[in-house]
Amino acid sequence: MIQQDGEWQMVNGKLRVAVLFGGRSAEHDVSRASAANVLRCLDPDRYDIVPVGITRQGGWMLADTGNGGGTGASELTVPENGPQVSFLPAGGGRMLVAGDDATPVRELTPVDVVIPVLHGPHGEDGTVQGALELADVPYVGSGVLGSSVSMDKDVAKRLIRDAGLPTSKFIVLRASEKPDYEAAVEALGTPELFVKPANMGSSVGVSRACSAKEYAACCAHAFRFDSKIIVEESVPNVREIECSVLQDADGVAGASELGEIVPDTKHGFYSYDAKYIDEGGAALRIPAPVAPELRERIRDLAVKTFETLCCEGLARIDFFVSGDTVLVNEANTLPGFTDISMYPKLWEASGLPQSALMDRLIAHARARHERTRAFSVTR
Repeated sequence: MIQQDGEWQMVNGKLRVAVLFGGRSAEHDVSRASAANVLRCLDPDRYDIVPVGITRQGGWMLADTGNGGGTGASELTVPENGPQVSFLPAGGGRMLVAGDDATPVRELTPVDVVIPVLHGPHGEDGTVQGALELADVPYVGSGVLGSSVSMDKDVAKRLIRDAGLPTSKFIVLRASEKPDYEAAVEALGTPELFVKPANMGSSVGVSRACSAKEYAACCAHAFRFDSKIIVEESVPNVREIECSVLQDADGVAGASELGEIVPDTKHGFYSYDAKYIDEGGAALRIPAPVAPELRERIRDLAVKTFETLCCEGLARIDFFVSGDTVLVNEANTLPGFTDISMYPKLWEASGLPQSALMDRLIAHARARHERTRAFSVTR
């Protein structure tokens, strides 16, 4: 699209979409797989795609979908050495790309919307969202606030608890504190504890402790990924239930069908290996076998959690369910979009195929951007 007399005019009948993937995060590889699936779902008759890979060191590289990527690949490749790109501040989607010696810098055709297919720190935590706000370009997903508070499990759980929504008991440890297993057991009431980095997803850094020795090791492992960790109670006879939430272009949120994660006995819980490494590490039940009243209670809690954490666009809300007890576990504002990921699968089960889901997310991003630009910047 180009801008003429303050109006955007579509070029060749297509929207130009930048897809960000990779990232400076331990979830880098999951992002690459998610992005490949997103590209498969974007209608080539409607969208021109600009793939931008972010290296583990944080460099933004203009990528292609030929080698190691594309609509037929299981994941996209982030070029380690290639043309670096950046958005212009207040540029409305204008991007600069490094060239050769003759043309050191050139400008790309502006993009109309950005899809940040990024998981974890420096992508899902509000940092990239802030950069895109400064660039004045529409982007899919939550804004700076919703992204940052949802990413931090400590802050998110306190907001959920203070809003009167049910969640599991937890304590917080910082890197300066020495792990004390007995104190944690006394505070949480269970000898089995789950230790997690406060700012990480895809179960990276998550482990289970049932003794003082295991607890010390689990805390040390979690501190590899963050300077703050949370320790949660173990919920007996727990079922892991997930619900996808999606806003329409007007900002009205709706909840999907429910899904259930059933880890195999080898893993015991939905670990990173169970999700992405070991084939058959967990079974997905869609729809989840729950009673109608419980189903509606969980779907209602999913929307309330989404609103409490100031989420926008999309989020997957995860629950612990034990009998009739429902506990909000966490919200994922940029959930996995791999071919086995729950978020798109739940919307497919709810009657919304992935291509239409991407259309909805892009429409929401552009409509929100227009509403934001209408706000006055003068008194």
